Amino acid sequence: MIQAPVRFRFLSSFHPPAHSWTRTTMRSLTVDSLNPAVRNVQYAVRGELAIKAEEYRVVLKEKGQDSGLPFDRVISSNIGNPQQKGLDQPPITFNRQVAALMEWPQLMQLAPNAFPQDVIARAKELYDEIGSIGAYSHSQGVPLIRQNVAKFIQERDGHPSSPDNIFLTGGASAGVSLLISLLISEQHKSGVLIPIPQYPLYTATLAQFSGVPIPYHLDEAHEWSTSIDEIKAALKKAKEDGVDPKALVIINPGNPTGALLKDETQREVVNLCAEHGLVLLADEVYQSNLHRAAEYPFTSFKKVVCDLGSPVPLVSFHSISKGVTGECGRRGGYFECHNIPDDVRAMMYKMVSVGLCPPLQGQIGVDSLVRPPKEGDESYALWKEETTRIHKVLAQRTKLMAGRLNNLPGVSCVDSPGALYLYPKITLSEKVIAAAQTAGKEPDAFYALALLDATGICVVPGSGFGQKEGEYHYRLTCLCPGVDEYVGKLEKFHREFCAKYQ
Repeated sequence: MIQAPVRFRFLSSFHPPAHSWTRTTMRSLTVDSLNPAVRNVQYAVRGELAIKAEEYRVVLKEKGQDSGLPFDRVISSNIGNPQQKGLDQPPITFNRQVAALMEWPQLMQLAPNAFPQDVIARAKELYDEIGSIGAYSHSQGVPLIRQNVAKFIQERDGHPSSPDNIFLTGGASAGVSLLISLLISEQHKSGVLIPIPQYPLYTATLAQFSGVPIPYHLDEAHEWSTSIDEIKAALKKAKEDGVDPKALVIINPGNPTGALLKDETQREVVNLCAEHGLVLLADEVYQSNLHRAAEYPFTSFKKVVCDLGSPVPLVSFHSISKGVTGECGRRGGYFECHNIPDDVRAMMYKMVSVGLCPPLQGQIGVDSLVRPPKEGDESYALWKEETTRIHKVLAQRTKLMAGRLNNLPGVSCVDSPGALYLYPKITLSEKVIAAAQTAGKEPDAFYALALLDATGICVVPGSGFGQKEGEYHYRLTCLCPGVDEYVGKLEKFHREFCAKYQ
């Protein structure tokens, strides 16, 4: 028998339950309700200047010549992002070909003549180890790639390296963040020595984990050299202030300075760490960005520690974002542990396991970084041509820009022997300082904002990196093409700005 459909009758007296959503019964989400450590994080490289530059970029895209702006494009000189649109550092062909075949292995059959044989062999080797890059890898990174990183380090330094001590990461920044999070054992008391000027990642990460930055100043008068006496003085003051120094950060080559440490200084740094029980954190992501390698060679801290037979705990960082690779967006890097106890390394593994694994394309990029084509390989000639050009162009730009900046009144600039940047010092008048105070800005940030408004060039003020009281700087990259036009805009602005606030 077919049943009649059920009918529902709603009573007129029925009312849904009433809720009184008042501020007393519902917790509101505000900035003040967030973790205070997060509120304290500052990252100047992507700060106010970068945000305003993006706003200008949107206006130019939408309105073009009707934008009303005194420039027709934004020049992002605030960040070392070699392959950013508008710059002219191309990706390395070998690296991208391997990446393409790992992204879609069927290309090896569909277009067998489109790729050199050494590229196909590399992709097959990696695919046999990894399988699809859409799957998770080992949390510490693909074992084969870690083995290749260890071989690279051993060939570079002449000392053994174990893949068990290698952690592949989503860029060097992820490794730095992990190490600092592990080292801050007591909030607002555990400290880390950092160079001033420094890459803002370090102060930002220390703020995030409630650690204490312990600044030591580099010597600008001597090409931004590292002074052991300055580090000792910083250590002494930290201890007097009740801060427990846990680690020492060295950035070599420097960011933002491009300075390289001399071997003698490196040995003194290692001995100092041994004396004071410090972990040495060696940020070496610019190790292949050398403009005058014969005069300013790179020596890794791994080599120095091993040559000395030192027991100092060392963690060294490297990345595919810099050098000739410039693959910032793929997020690939690694760190190597040396003299790190097994139980501490187990803690590192536990923490990286929480994130499951680093990006697979970043890991593949690391493999290409540490295993470039060798002489005799089909891809070698093109790889050599591409990398030589990148080194040559960057060295020429750096020298040219430093020379022209040094000719400006009130500007002095160390001709950087490494990395991707220049860090000129600017003398600002009392009138500028007063105007900046009225605007609620640091004087060099006031200068940088005016530069952006007038030219579309985005730089990072020195106040974001740290500097001595009463000194002012800004950092700009040497990656931008059209150097004459680029530096010409800087020169014209500086002269007009100085005349306005004379």
